[in-house]
Amino acid sequence: MTYLAGIDVGGTFTDFVVVDERDGSYWAHKSPSTPHDPAAAVLRGLGEIAERLELGLAEFLAELLVIVHGTTVTTNAVLTGRGARTGLLTTEGFRDVLEMRRGVRSREHLYDNKYTAPPPLVPRRRRLPVPERVDADGAVRRQLDLAALERAVEKLVADGCEALAVCFMHAYANDEHERRAREVVERLAPDLFLSVSSEVLPQVRLTDRVSTTVMNSYVGPILGAYVDSLVGGLERLGFPGVLLVMQSNGGLATPELVGRLPATTVLSGPAAGPVAALAHARAAGAESCLLVDMGGTSYDASIVKDGEVEITREGEIDRHPIALPMTDVLTIGAGGGSIGWLDDGGLLRMGPQSAGADPGPVAYGRGGSEPTCTDANLVLGYLDPEFFLGGRMRLDVEAARAAIGERIAAPLGLGVERAAAAMLEVITLTMAAGTKDTALRRGFDPRELLLIGAGGAGGLHVGAIAAELGVERVVVPRMSPVLCAFGMLLADLRHDYVRSYHRPWREVDPAEAAALVGELVAAGMGALAREGTAPEHRTAVATAEMRYRGQHHEVAVSFAPDELSAEGLPRIEEAFHRRHEELYGFDSRQRRVEVVALRVTVRGRRSRLELDRPPAEEAADAARASRPAYLPSRGEMAEVAVLDADRLAPGHRLAGPAILEGANTTVLVPEGFELEVDPSASFVLTRTAPSARGADEGSGPA
Repeated sequence: MTYLAGIDVGGTFTDFVVVDERDGSYWAHKSPSTPHDPAAAVLRGLGEIAERLELGLAEFLAELLVIVHGTTVTTNAVLTGRGARTGLLTTEGFRDVLEMRRGVRSREHLYDNKYTAPPPLVPRRRRLPVPERVDADGAVRRQLDLAALERAVEKLVADGCEALAVCFMHAYANDEHERRAREVVERLAPDLFLSVSSEVLPQVRLTDRVSTTVMNSYVGPILGAYVDSLVGGLERLGFPGVLLVMQSNGGLATPELVGRLPATTVLSGPAAGPVAALAHARAAGAESCLLVDMGGTSYDASIVKDGEVEITREGEIDRHPIALPMTDVLTIGAGGGSIGWLDDGGLLRMGPQSAGADPGPVAYGRGGSEPTCTDANLVLGYLDPEFFLGGRMRLDVEAARAAIGERIAAPLGLGVERAAAAMLEVITLTMAAGTKDTALRRGFDPRELLLIGAGGAGGLHVGAIAAELGVERVVVPRMSPVLCAFGMLLADLRHDYVRSYHRPWREVDPAEAAALVGELVAAGMGALAREGTAPEHRTAVATAEMRYRGQHHEVAVSFAPDELSAEGLPRIEEAFHRRHEELYGFDSRQRRVEVVALRVTVRGRRSRLELDRPPAEEAADAARASRPAYLPSRGEMAEVAVLDADRLAPGHRLAGPAILEGANTTVLVPEGFELEVDPSASFVLTRTAPSARGADEGSGPA
């Protein structure tokens, strides 16, 4: 077999990266997404790639060794409220935990007394209580009422449920009642998708456990149907290779595993971006970076610190809590398809509404009528209407001008170009604010980090974002428009395990803790063995969730599993104090430290894909004719140099302003930046002019 493929299904485009194993070369491809049937876009895109290679689709698939796939199916099911009809069985007296949540407003809405939480994924009539009770030590205080359980299951089946979730009090300490509940459900309703909390998330915090278990059931049938459709289509076409699915934690797993834990895929696509960002940061001599990824419908910001992708266990999808490990990605509604509009006060806004893939921006000519970010870029000359997607799609400049003129320029009393520029200024401020928030929450000043720009629209905007934040250096990878698909080919197999373990740290029994971690390591190594990972390619890292006594939130401290010894415990405690200071600016060494949970992450290393270093070419071959483009410093259109991004040679330098056009993306080198092409043919932008914000004003918008 000859090829590998990474596939990322986005809201506007489905991205592909294909690797030729014979020489290590790789290339990108984009195909419009089909939101009503995402698998159709995958199969159509594979057919387009086969045509490019002058092969039949079946012939190409026969040469595919591995497909690594990221999907937004589960994310969209939650965002649109179109998940499976789900029922919940829970301990009597705790029927409304899912609706009560944590009893406080989220930090984003802490002071909004009009804030209303989203409706629960399971309405009250399908949340049924069952008499039973286990205490926090695992002792049974009330036996499970099997007759009541059976009546509840039969009622939910009669109500048309497609999936069930079971979450009993303190099941992490004793899962006997949940195991018996599983047996009853499998006997009475074997066709229903079933999740039990002691298998999905065996740890303290009832709200997180209920919400995560419910979400797992809510998206289970949806992901199952999609995977079955995709696998079935590939099998019918003769695909003999391996299909792997990207998880939210930045690792890969088999379809069988994510089929049992579908909630692990709710950030499947964006999770691969930081993996690729780390590879490019290392090529630039850095171990930490800030990734910003601007696609057609959304903008993602994430951190890589000291060679590790930042992971959170306090995530939310559409404000629904999920406590499974997931890449810490901030997602906001700002993309190429973000719609420009005026609010009731006459102020210009951008997004979060998006034109998406269908109908798309006005310039696409597919029926869109609302002006978007892409339309503004086209009107300002940053996009070539004849060379969008390498010439595979023509854009309608006059339609974009008319939409901006009618909806934005005329009401504001501006010219069309100035209105389009204002649209870009607003979306830049929105993205910069979100990026700064992501960095500061993790204890970073964004000016200290290398900025990596990605996404189909990222190359056009990352320079302006860097100027707003005061960042000195930006890398736009050659694969930036498909960076998540590229990252999928760089990712390792990964599995995460957790067990509740609440003790004062000074009272931890090293042998007991080591035995618990050893069980989790053994489970992970077994999973990697079943997936075909050689022993020498398997690694394990343990993590303790620690806090000062009285605190509500924990700090994760990672260490080698063999560190759980009498000699290693003080070193782990010291690492906790240091990390607490990094995050919050202080430590409290005089206070007692406690541990809440122990975790294990196992990885199965895959063969590394080296960043390509193409042979040098004559830089002059990359020159194109200049064209008028908007220059903010002048407030008007002026002639700007245009170069072929795909032919720029490593070592080539130029000063902005300039436009680099490639087959899949456009990179804008703003005024005040200098560009150099690095050895991997990525574009490195270095700021030569002072930041848009003075040093006394901080590093970006508050």
